[in-house]
Amino acid sequence: MLLVAVSGGIDSMCLAEKVRLEGGPFAIAHCNFSLRGAESDGDEAFVRRWAAANGIPCHVRRFDTEAFAAAEGISVEMAARRLRYHWFGELCREYGYEGVAVAHNANDNAETLLLNLLRGTGLRGLLGMKPRGFIPDPAFSDIPLLRPLLGMTRAEIEAFAAEHGVQWRDDATNALNDYKRNKIRNLVFPVFREINPRFVETLNRDMERFAEEVPGVGVCPPTVGCADPSHLRWAPPSYTAEGGHGLADIPPLRTTEYAISEEPWDGTLPVKQPAGMLILDADKLETGLRAALLREGAGALGSWESGDWIRPLGAPGRKKMQDWFTDHHIPADEKPLVPLLRSPRNRHHILAVIPFCIDQSVRVTAATRRILRISAKND
Repeated sequence: MLLVAVSGGIDSMCLAEKVRLEGGPFAIAHCNFSLRGAESDGDEAFVRRWAAANGIPCHVRRFDTEAFAAAEGISVEMAARRLRYHWFGELCREYGYEGVAVAHNANDNAETLLLNLLRGTGLRGLLGMKPRGFIPDPAFSDIPLLRPLLGMTRAEIEAFAAEHGVQWRDDATNALNDYKRNKIRNLVFPVFREINPRFVETLNRDMERFAEEVPGVGVCPPTVGCADPSHLRWAPPSYTAEGGHGLADIPPLRTTEYAISEEPWDGTLPVKQPAGMLILDADKLETGLRAALLREGAGALGSWESGDWIRPLGAPGRKKMQDWFTDHHIPADEKPLVPLLRSPRNRHHILAVIPFCIDQSVRVTAATRRILRISAKND
């Protein structure tokens, strides 16, 4: 069972909604840092109401953050970070939660990179945050820490919130420039955006590429007893049939058998992609390709080639597969292992990345009458 950190802001409320839509059991944890008076209490009440309305277990703790910061001689920001992660670890120990999910996104990662550079950093600081790690507290360093939204930009999160009617609370202090991170977000990022409108994606790709080129950096130190979080291997954000990012458990990329079936469809929407499975509109596939899939299974699938591209469902526009791999944290040595479904009309047009996402052209709609299910199975 997963513990999800929820502040009440747009990022964490979208994370909570995504996890809820996946259908697995989870609980939420809310920290009231007592820094904004009635606003902090309003956030707490909002999160409690959402949890109660959705039948989700909810843990809440109030902290005297300023007193803790003064006693420890650290900043209020650092105090809040230490308090929350220590408490998350305590909750995992007490209730048996397998890991903690937090709502860091691609914008947060870009901010972290710049903060690290301004402070002065070594190689680790150039890698940014990772989708999977461990709680940064010596007492709980064996507990997995997951960042399922790390591949999503703030714009994509806002689009998900609008599409799914997600409600959230605005933190007025985010508009103030009292903290270094806020100054970067509010003053520096707008200038970067003028130079490169997609600078957030660019910086995240740079961090990913750098990580690939520096093996061993960012791994768990040998002096820390880190448990293997692979059993909690949430996908880097994939795409659900109705659009947006899914959080399904993805099986290992190297697979030897596939369950591929064609079934009638009653037009029910929205379509939810189950874990490790893709659902396509069968009639939007070429007849020969559909027959080959049903007859040959994995034999009808290919692997990555230079020049491949896809229009991922739920994402804007066309994307090179090279960039898709980088965005979704697929290591270079695993790229050839990812099965791809190619279009017979244009071999570089990818219709499905098994079992991560599908192309816009084969999405299920209200007019769909037959679907094709592709399930990747472990060896």
